[in-house]
Amino acid sequence: MREYLLTLCITAAVTYLLTGPVRKFAIVAGAMPEIRARDVHREPTPRLGGIAMFFGLCAGLLVADHLANLNEVFAKSNEPRALLSGAALIWLIGVLDDKFEIDALIKLGGQMIAAGVMVMQGLTILWLPIPGVGNVALTQWQGTLLTVALVVITINAVNFVDGLDGLAGGMVCIAAAAFFLYSYRIWYSYGIEAAAPATLFAAILMGMCLGFLPHNMHPARIFMGDSGSMLIGLVLAAGAISITGQVDPDALALFTGSEKAAVHQTVPVYIPLLLPLTIIAVPAADLVLAIVRRTWRGQSPFAADRGHLHHRLLEIGHSHSRAVLIMYFWSALIAFGALAYSVNSASMWIVLGVVFLSAVGLVLLLLPRFTPRVPVWAQRFVPPRYRRRRRAAEAAVAMEAGEPQGTRQVPHETGERAPVTAGVSGVNGATAIGPRSRFLDRR
Repeated sequence: MREYLLTLCITAAVTYLLTGPVRKFAIVAGAMPEIRARDVHREPTPRLGGIAMFFGLCAGLLVADHLANLNEVFAKSNEPRALLSGAALIWLIGVLDDKFEIDALIKLGGQMIAAGVMVMQGLTILWLPIPGVGNVALTQWQGTLLTVALVVITINAVNFVDGLDGLAGGMVCIAAAAFFLYSYRIWYSYGIEAAAPATLFAAILMGMCLGFLPHNMHPARIFMGDSGSMLIGLVLAAGAISITGQVDPDALALFTGSEKAAVHQTVPVYIPLLLPLTIIAVPAADLVLAIVRRTWRGQSPFAADRGHLHHRLLEIGHSHSRAVLIMYFWSALIAFGALAYSVNSASMWIVLGVVFLSAVGLVLLLLPRFTPRVPVWAQRFVPPRYRRRRRAAEAAVAMEAGEPQGTRQVPHETGERAPVTAGVSGVNGATAIGPRSRFLDRR
């Protein structure tokens, strides 16, 4: 475990330290596209954050190759080299897209080629554990097609959810943490060395996300861009492929008593092939909904819009930070719920806990619908968003009284006094208040 933590910390440190210089490079290179209709940020922000993440990946693999225990992963398996080859290719495509906005079909072709490169070097699905049946071997073509499909779906699921500051990096980090715990348990509890590459990939992926998030949290100073979102999607898919298609349930049968019982133990692993990933079920659901929505409207599935889950959270009244935290909550609930089920699938407390937390999540999701009306005497003690009705009412009273525009003073949340401009309305009829009117627009 200490070597994994060291690898994680080195990856995070390299990513964090390189992100600042990469940001300056992106500004000089002109990788700062204009604000688009679907964007939620208000100022041009540099991309190319994936450059720092890629070098963090390289640093993590290099350090792991020189550690006593993790060196065996490189000696006995070609999967780390396969991952590095596919990651380098998808990273180059992402860098070109961040700078030149390449066509969506070209990106799709590049994703398939990157997946094919990994397959050619041995990172592929060899068999599938089927409940009630057991271990089903796949032909070479079946394994190749399934591997490529899983990689492409995972990459685009992560890419689609990358719409708010810190959203994609945080969700993938949560998924990687759950995946690390599961694969580490498979390796050290059962002694199955085939799970070692997936454990290493998950640790490095956590380091990449943790190192980049401080620069990417709201308000973001740099975006990871497609060079980052496609990269972390590929690393996450590589881990799922490694442990799903390489760990033989027959080996688990030595500990569980039968092959069918061993297949049952791997439920949280092979389900990702069908959903396609329970550990990123939220972005996967967003991907499916986006394709259905755009196809129904007669648009291309790759046409960008503002119908993603995070956009809808903003529309119903959540702030930027709260929308991100809600998406974190649901990702953690699904990922760690599957992890808990894999440890003890017979426990009713796990099911009850997931149901209870789901109810809590629904309350948080609908919180803007239940904004309380705060009494006048208590308004100074509550956050400013609960004082909008009072401000709008005071502005209306001022207009009815015929007071000159700009003479009525309304206290700010910071204690300052600023004039109200009558007749200028903000969101939901709220009156714009001096230079701080953007505060109301965000809420």
